[in-house]
Amino acid sequence: MLVDFNTLPDTSRVWVYQANRSFTEKEIEAIKGKLDIFIENWTAHGSDLQSSYDIVYKRFIVIGLNQDLNNATGCSIDASVHFIQQLEKDYAVDLMDKMNVSYKQGEFIAYKTLVDFKKMAKDKAVSKNTIVFNNLVNNIAEFKENWEVPASESWHSRFLN
Repeated sequence: MLVDFNTLPDTSRVWVYQANRSFTEKEIEAIKGKLDIFIENWTAHGSDLQSSYDIVYKRFIVIGLNQDLNNATGCSIDASVHFIQQLEKDYAVDLMDKMNVSYKQGEFIAYKTLVDFKKMAKDKAVSKNTIVFNNLVNNIAEFKENWEVPASESWHSRFLN
């Protein structure tokens, strides 16, 4: 059951998928249409899942699920992963690789492999104040508070001197 993302409780589970490039406006509209259909029909053992999504910075797809009503099951999580994998194919984009890093470079979002990010940290091209995206957040409360943070406050800090 598709609801407004902003109405999901803070305890709602989230999955953050970062793209290795920005989506175009046309792609975003098409992806929103596909997400609407997927989420409207997303179920766990036949029960509706109260869920939603947001597309942030033309680059991140965030799916939220109100687990107070129904939990995602293995099958429903598999369905969402298959849906995201289909988006990867449809738009020739990488959404599943959690070992890449997105960070702010001024008003732009940069995307690097973890190896490149480590090298940039070593070379002082990024600092503890660089705003990074912690895609390992688990729920909406963490998403609001700890998703977009200085590198010093994220798992990225281990690469900074």
